[in-house]
Amino acid sequence: MYPERGQPAAAPWRLALVSVLQFLEELPDPQAADAVQGRIDWKYALSLDLTDPGFDFSVLSEFRDQLVDEGQEMLLLEMVHNVPCG
Repeated sequence: MYPERGQPAAAPWRLALVSVLQFLEELPDPQAADAVQGRIDWKYALSLDLTDPGFDFSVLSEFRDQLVDEGQEMLLLEMVHNVPCG
């Protein structure tokens, strides 16, 4: 999904998980980015160090745009749907 050359990006799996958490908590992009930066539960779920600075909220919309542009949005939804609960 990401080219080998070009601007470095956050791990796609992390952005996908942030998108899911954002949806579940009904957060706009700026608040979701703030949660990545400041909430211990989100840092734990994302396997981030407590000192990780997070990212700019614009990364989330860029990630969603790239998913749609490359036709990968359904792949993300299928992966989320197939995750066992409990």
